[in-house]
Order: sequence, then structure tokens, then C-alpha cells
Amino acid sequence: MSFIFTVSPDFTPAHLSGWYIFNTWLQKETGLALHLELYDDFQSQRDAIQNDTIDLIYANSFDAAILVREKGFLPLVKGAGESDETVIAVPDESHIIDVSELNAGVNIAFTNNPDVKVLGMMMLEPADLGVDNINTLSMDSYILVAKSLLKKEAEVGVFLAAAYDGLSSMIKKQLRVLVRSEVNVIHHSLMIGPRLLEQSAAIQEALLAMNADVKGQGILNDLGFKAWEKSDKEEMEFMIDLMEGLAN
Repeated sequence: MSFIFTVSPDFTPAHLSGWYIFNTWLQKETGLALHLELYDDFQSQRDAIQNDTIDLIYANSFDAAILVREKGFLPLVKGAGESDETVIAVPDESHIIDVSELNAGVNIAFTNNPDVKVLGMMMLEPADLGVDNINTLSMDSYILVAKSLLKKEAEVGVFLAAAYDGLSSMIKKQLRVLVRSEVNVIHHSLMIGPRLLEQSAAIQEALLAMNADVKGQGILNDLGFKAWEKSDKEEMEFMIDLMEGLAN
């Protein structure tokens, strides 16, 4: 039987090959037939989640609520020392120095990644900005958010910090960070679905030991991680409650 593994669409393109190599490694370590299915956008992936297509997922914090509370998924691991932060950036030539200088009616580019959008809106509060007094430009990827700034279609861009950091140096030198969040408790998690629950201990054990050999460490480096560390349901429930609180 083949199982479907997927990754939140907010990963940086530089890590694309790393996820395919990781999938191959995990198949060899566990003996499971895992097929890596990547989706072009968040909605396509959420449709697959709702249709019970997914068995293993590297999920963002927003989707964790549906996965845990509606679909019976459990967290296995997270990137050691990793947290999901949000960056608000402007073109380098912008006269804006501080978020508080932004005015109502500003054009702001987002992706449809809800957890980053929630944090981004919270970070815009010093300028008294909310969904009712900004112009939202919805982009399919963080690269397109950056391009919207460079093309002057948007005045402000909201990024997952890891995605911003993963932009090419050529793009980043034309942008400037106004503010970067430091929440520290929001993170992506590798989560396992009902059809694979019997294999959860074996998969978790393999992942936690991944950095113990040169090959495993090399694959982790390609993903931007130093190691995996255990993630449990209690920690996950706290993060879900936090995200729901920030969204309300």
C-alpha cells in the first residue's frame, strides 16, 4: 500500500530537491511506500486534507488545527530550534522606516498562508491598520510577494521569515525588513495521519536519529534543519489555541 506525504506549500524553492531526497531516505529507513505529492497552493493542499488523501505532512501551524481536531493526525517531530516567524518588508527605496508610518489604503501583498497573515496583521496594529482599511493583494507564493514589491504593485509585503531569508541575494538587496516577529512558539510539524498511526513510533525513532550519521545530516542540511526534535500533542494543542486566540 502506498501512502501520500506532502509538505506545506510555504517551503522555499531551494529546499525542493531536499524534500524528494528526504522522502526517499524515509522510505528506505521505514520500508514504507511513500509518495511525495506537492501542491501548488494552500487551498489545493487543504482540499486534499479534507478529502483524506494525506497520510504524512510537514504542516504549518494553521493547518494543524484541522489535522489534529478533525482528521485525527498526531505530531511526530519539528525542526530543532525552529520557529515560524513573520517578516514585514518594503522596497529598499521606500521612504517608510517604521510600521507606524504606514497609512490607511496601503497596498499589502500576502500569500493565503493564514498563520503568517494573522501574525502580519497583528504586527500592523501600530499603524492602526486592519482588514477594513488596507488593500490586500493575494499572491500564490512568497516569490510573487517579493516581485509585487519590486514591480511597485504593492508597497508592503508580508512573508514567512524562512521564505524571506531564502530569497535570492539579488532580490533581498532590493528589499528592506521593517519588522520581524519573535513569537518563538509557533512552528511547522511533521504530522502522521490515521492510516499510518501504527508506524508512528518507528517513523519518529528514525527521524530523531537522522542527524546521527553523515548522510542523514546532509539531508537535514538540505532542508535547512540541524535535527528533528520530538513534538507532542499537548504542545500542539497549546500552539493551536494560541493561533486561534491571535486570529480572534
